[in-house]
Amino acid sequence: MAWRESRASRLRLVWFSVGSLSATLRAAIEAQAKTLLGADLVLASRQPLSPAAEALARSVPALETARETSFSTMAVFPALTNATRLVNARAVDGEFPFYGRLECDPPEAVEALRRGEGVILDAGVLHQFGLRVGDPVHFGRWKTRLLGSLVRVPGDTMAFSTLAPRAYLPAARLPETGLLGTASLARYRVMFRWPEAAAVEAWCEAHRAELADLRLETDTVDKRKQDLGRTLQNLNRFLNLVGAVALVLGAVGIASALQVHVGSKLPNAAILRCLGAGIEATSAIYLAQALALAALGTSVGLVLAAVVQPMIPPLLPGWIPVALEARFELGPALLAALVGFAVSLAFTLLPLGVLRAVSPLSVIRADHSRGGTADRRWRWRIGAAILLGLGVLASLQARRPWEGLVAVAGLAGAFGALAGVAWGLVRAVRRWTPASWPFAIRQGLASLHRPGNRTLLVLTSVGLGTFLLVTLQLTRDVLLTQLFPADRLQQPNAILFDIQPDQREGVEATVRSEGFPVLDSAPIVTMRIAALKGRSTESLLAESNSPIPGWTLRREYRSTFRGSLVGSERLVAGRLVPRASEAEGPVPITIESGIARDLGLSVGDAVTFDIQGVPMETRVAGLREVDWKQVRPNFFVVFPEGVLEAAPAMTVLATRVPDAAASARLQRALVARFPNVSAIDLTLVLETLDRVVTQAGHGIRFMALFTVVTGLVVMAGAILTGRWQRVREMVLLRTLGASRRQLRQALLAEYAALGVMGALTGTLLACAAAWALARFAFRAPFAVSPWVLLAAVLVVTALTVAVGLLSSRGLTRQSPLEVLRGDSVA
Repeated sequence: MAWRESRASRLRLVWFSVGSLSATLRAAIEAQAKTLLGADLVLASRQPLSPAAEALARSVPALETARETSFSTMAVFPALTNATRLVNARAVDGEFPFYGRLECDPPEAVEALRRGEGVILDAGVLHQFGLRVGDPVHFGRWKTRLLGSLVRVPGDTMAFSTLAPRAYLPAARLPETGLLGTASLARYRVMFRWPEAAAVEAWCEAHRAELADLRLETDTVDKRKQDLGRTLQNLNRFLNLVGAVALVLGAVGIASALQVHVGSKLPNAAILRCLGAGIEATSAIYLAQALALAALGTSVGLVLAAVVQPMIPPLLPGWIPVALEARFELGPALLAALVGFAVSLAFTLLPLGVLRAVSPLSVIRADHSRGGTADRRWRWRIGAAILLGLGVLASLQARRPWEGLVAVAGLAGAFGALAGVAWGLVRAVRRWTPASWPFAIRQGLASLHRPGNRTLLVLTSVGLGTFLLVTLQLTRDVLLTQLFPADRLQQPNAILFDIQPDQREGVEATVRSEGFPVLDSAPIVTMRIAALKGRSTESLLAESNSPIPGWTLRREYRSTFRGSLVGSERLVAGRLVPRASEAEGPVPITIESGIARDLGLSVGDAVTFDIQGVPMETRVAGLREVDWKQVRPNFFVVFPEGVLEAAPAMTVLATRVPDAAASARLQRALVARFPNVSAIDLTLVLETLDRVVTQAGHGIRFMALFTVVTGLVVMAGAILTGRWQRVREMVLLRTLGASRRQLRQALLAEYAALGVMGALTGTLLACAAAWALARFAFRAPFAVSPWVLLAAVLVVTALTVAVGLLSSRGLTRQSPLEVLRGDSVA
């Protein structure tokens, strides 16, 4: 009996292994996300670190440390008659990056750099000047050689790229250049790899005041993920959704199998009742049996997860989206075991209610054991307890407790809707099946309301499986659309700046003549903040405990003017004034919401700008949210038209180039006609970013596929569990003269009705759930193709019919005499 009941445990074993794999996969994708920064923590300063700052840096519990000093300088190429190029020099000391690797052409250039043998330049510089490996390069007084070109740079993303190509040089050779003095403008960074990455945010929070006093900026992986927008956050939520779907599907499979098993034990329970056993004692026998099996299944599941888990990555090298380390995650496995055991217990108690309602009379009257008030009361109590437990679990896993409760309420609503559809289907076929229809169809539909029918269980299982899997598919499509928008290959990846007003038309003509599009352009006016809310910048900087970061008050703001929003921004507060005049009073401006938060500004606040010596009074009319990862002319401050047109300005222009060689060709054409115009090629930065985002997309596809397979197994099991209940019915119909062909047609009609109703209901519920997830959880636009929904209905219906007919194979070949003799013996 214990072996037969292990049918319910086998599904749990698969679920435990899937849960452990999901945890390992999530950890691997999280490690890939660390290549956005290259480290767990970065401390940055615009000045050389003071003794106090050095002491704080040494106190960081890091496994590895590296340092970088970056500054702008001119690289000189003697072989080209001393041609020069403004570059962003990065002097690196240590084995940075800690996550990912600095990829160069040739690969050995990285080790040569660390030995201090030369420099590595952006590939665009090599293409622009026709440089080769080994050519001489001068940085200040240091005469060295070119080691290679950059291919991919971990730690560089859009928000942190500079307006110059990169040049990597060894920190040990920095003094030889003579480029850095006491007043030099440079940025100093210390990078750390932590033994426990989860503790980074806690350390930053604990030292927040000290970091502010020392004017040290922090950068973490979480911050970088936020700079990517919501893509990686949504990936983590999607993986949590996958785990929840697997859990619910496993629970449905357990409930389906146990209901059939308990139904087969009703005669035994009735005999025990005749022999004097009470309701509690009878139920306790099977409850103890189920608990033992749940504990056994949990233990075996943990062992299988530990043994099988390391074998999965080598078997699926083309499917696993990231490099998985072959290790067993004990923490997630124990959590999965605990949750799985609780689910097993809860969904074991649910079908045990029928045992509490069994009557001793069922020993001689089989139909007397069906239902009962006690059974319904038991189911209501256990159902309420299950909902409460799921609510607690979802609240602990969600960002906010109410989100978990909403998810559980939605799942309960889906159960209720499916049960309602099953009840309506039974009533409909009972009342309105036309007598003129063929016998096979009428008999198949009549099976939906026969005594002991499994319409509710099968339709709920099929509908719930459809609901969860279609929701997963639609949500996957939403996230992939967010990760890979349709215009992704048409977005800019090169920026031209320092374009003077009288050069704008000529530059645009040159870009188009080289075969590249002009995707965006904007005027730029430089300015500084003179006062905030009536207080001067000097007085704010003099405050030792000011909540406003000093860099926001000292920096030079490159602002623009226009009368509308662009594709990379949206208005989140206030309004956008398209045109204004300084004579009408303070100029209404819009400010990016992040910098407004740092400056402590809100709608209506006053800001005074110093525009190249001319003060201008403004007020904040609106706040904008800017998607900085888009390569567009994005700005902190946007003025309306009609105010800044007379101010000295330059123009920035955005275009798209296919590769570094094309970028170099464009730069050569521009230098020939407009020597002052500089071009920034961001193809390397975008390639690094695209690599991380692509890994996230692969993770979504892989986990969705894994869960779909689990769901198909559960839906098939819900139908297969009813096989042996059909044997007696088929035999009686054959005894009464029904042919095997008619019996197969009746089965076809029954499963087709269940499949169509379950698939339609589940698909409609999935559309509502996916819309809610896209709108409120992922904050992404929701769009669904009707062909996807039609395919879901057709595939689920076909699967239901196919599995139903396959599970019924051999039923029509059972010997009537053998079955009837068995009934007489029983």
